[in-house]
Amino acid sequence: MPTNRALSAFLTAKRAAITPAAAGVPVTGPRRVPGLRREEVAFLSGVSVDWYIRLEQGRQITPSESVLNAVARTLKLDPAEREYLFNLAGHRPTGGRGTGPRPGVRPGVARMMATFTNQAAFVLGPRMEILAGNPLTWALIHDFPAEPDDRRNLLRWLLTEPSAKDLYEDWAVIASEMVGVLHMESSARPGDPDIAALVGELATRSLEFRTWWAEPNPQGRTSGTKRFNHPVSGPLRIDWEAFVLPDDATQTLFIYTAADTASQDALAFLARWRSGSHDAANPQGEGHGTNVRP
Repeated sequence: MPTNRALSAFLTAKRAAITPAAAGVPVTGPRRVPGLRREEVAFLSGVSVDWYIRLEQGRQITPSESVLNAVARTLKLDPAEREYLFNLAGHRPTGGRGTGPRPGVRPGVARMMATFTNQAAFVLGPRMEILAGNPLTWALIHDFPAEPDDRRNLLRWLLTEPSAKDLYEDWAVIASEMVGVLHMESSARPGDPDIAALVGELATRSLEFRTWWAEPNPQGRTSGTKRFNHPVSGPLRIDWEAFVLPDDATQTLFIYTAADTASQDALAFLARWRSGSHDAANPQGEGHGTNVRP
């Protein structure tokens, strides 16, 4: 009988990470495992021991949302981990979760990003592909419009381009979190051949990816701060926010804003540098458009 190995591995790892004290379980005598026992998770979640064992083994059962919520509470899953659990268990959102080619970014969104002169902005698809962006994004991160269509992928660039490690002060943290985002997207689209191809490629090209992919740490897209060491403008601290586009839940808009005055000055310098160098090379302005086709 086929088993859900991803679900089994995830539940086993999360159960091992919860100590009895954290779960409010009294400890009497020696224990063979550092985390909770299966029967303890079952009791705290209000399900039978046999049912939870079958769930953790990835057997062919169909858990209800209420039971999954109970297990998520027992294992103290954060929102991203909870969504990952639901995806693995087959409770995937229905809207915009197909495996076919994604539509382009709405023209209105592209025009909006083009007006951001002091903020880098770009749209990322479910497979980490760059769908659109403004000129300041290309100046700050990488000139993705200059890449071939099939190479405009942020995660691939981050893991395989040596300059990426120099650009990000906290490269390992950022890269591992993006692998976690791909974990989430993969769980929502288990049959997506493009995600499978990307995972296969990165597994052969990046030792870090193989390590992080083997230990799922699903991540959502929310907000944070990134530190850059840009070869043109020098150090920057950037606050970022992520917004799921309402007409296509697979597309996420990222907006990068300077976190301090020095970084604001650096962004302004990059905007002037991008405009001057690009116009000099291409006086007709081709390539300044915000939509790119990955």
